[in-house]
Amino acid sequence: MNTITDKQITEYVEAHIGTFHDKRLEALNKLRLNVLLRRKNPYLFRSKNLVAVSDLIKSLLDAHLSSQEETLFGDFLEGLAIYVAEQVHGGLKSGATGIDLEFVKDGARYIVSIKSGPNWGNSSQIAKMRDNFNTATRVIRQGNATANVIAVNGCCYGRDAKPNKGNYFKYCGQDFWELISNDKDFYTRIIEPLGHQAKQRNNDFAKRYAAVINRLCAEFTKQFCDQSGAIDWNRLVAFSSANTP
Repeated sequence: MNTITDKQITEYVEAHIGTFHDKRLEALNKLRLNVLLRRKNPYLFRSKNLVAVSDLIKSLLDAHLSSQEETLFGDFLEGLAIYVAEQVHGGLKSGATGIDLEFVKDGARYIVSIKSGPNWGNSSQIAKMRDNFNTATRVIRQGNATANVIAVNGCCYGRDAKPNKGNYFKYCGQDFWELISNDKDFYTRIIEPLGHQAKQRNNDFAKRYAAVINRLCAEFTKQFCDQSGAIDWNRLVAFSSANTP
């Protein structure tokens, strides 16, 4: 049985975690006020009684970054999972629609759709994943009618007490990482390497974050504050929601 060493994990993380941080910083640098305002609900922020421009901008920016970082880090974890399966099972990144990873284990052909966490989609998105599993299974069985194909929704964190979903399995957190690594403790082994250069990376990000806050506050004050400096909520709502420019 093949295994993956701590050295291999560390080397992969150190070689690829920088991409996550670089994309995170790049996205922050590219952010524009009009894009930020149109993507967020102005009624929500009015209901929170935000009266200082800096508080409003920080709340808007943090909400935007949180969802964006989840996506960016999900891409990193997907790459890590594929790498682990490659080393342990000779797996590969799948070319099938909606399938991220394929590998053979104990005589079964696994097709895997990787997600960050367990609560990733609505009923329509889950139905689409099921369709992708069915299509990929049919294609595999065209070449081998007796192939034992096991479809898996693999989630990098979280848990699911009832993994059998009928035509696929949903393995989360420890269960998912054990499936692809053959190691029940693997989910904890990746924590330490993820901190590689984290302090320096986050210091760099914090400096740029402060600069962006200052820039956005100045732009917002000019466009959406009255002469007294108070936020003009009517003007702000009109910017995002009025049916005329």
